[in-house]
Amino acid sequence: MVLKGNRKWLLVLGLVLMVVMLSGCTPHNSTTSTADLQQGNFWEKYVVYYFALTLDTFADWFNGSYGLAILLITIIVRTAILPLTIKQFRSSKAMQAIQPQMAEIKKKHKDNPQKQQEETMKLFQANKVNPMAGCLPLIVQMPVFMALYNSIYWNPEVRTHEFLGLQLGEPGPWYFLPIVAAATTFIQSKMMQKQQTQTMPGMGAMLMIFPVLIFVMALNFPSALPLYWIFSNIYTITQNYFLYVRSSNKGKEALAK
Repeated sequence: MVLKGNRKWLLVLGLVLMVVMLSGCTPHNSTTSTADLQQGNFWEKYVVYYFALTLDTFADWFNGSYGLAILLITIIVRTAILPLTIKQFRSSKAMQAIQPQMAEIKKKHKDNPQKQQEETMKLFQANKVNPMAGCLPLIVQMPVFMALYNSIYWNPEVRTHEFLGLQLGEPGPWYFLPIVAAATTFIQSKMMQKQQTQTMPGMGAMLMIFPVLIFVMALNFPSALPLYWIFSNIYTITQNYFLYVRSSNKGKEALAK
């Protein structure tokens, strides 16, 4: 299906852009104070500056602990985009519910792709399904996460801070943080894999690429960044438990009765 292909390639493009920007946009030892961001370009002045200011404020609340500040800002950002995630979940459930009808349309019009597309669109409209709704959280999250990434990466205070024995401005020892970041990414991807592959065939392999990319990027990044990914992944794992695992178990219990 063309719509499914578009969604898949949009996700691939978003992932590639994020990797390129996170990997190559900033020199490894680059630092910029929060005040200096106001003299920067539009992105730095009107977006990154406010994330950096919030990070500094939270650190002051925790007696200078930027590790706890990163945790708090991660929770706030992820909670702020939770409505979009719930919308994505509902869209996936709606797509899953009409899979048998879509399969029937595909079988009936297998020799007529145009008719197949028309009937599928009618099915979407009749069931009020938006096949592109699942991409919205990714599109919204990318600039938010990039701003948060910059506010952490450029902050000289974060670079000299120590948290749980880790120097946040230097890569962690023994690959500990990259391994944990990759492992938690794998867990959250695995939790989503069944749901996503039912509505978007071929997404399973793509979801499993994320842990590898996170591990590779985390190897050379300051510890503050994989620490942020770990916090974010733990939030997502908890979120996915309630959205996917628990709701699925309730559905099975309802059918059993």
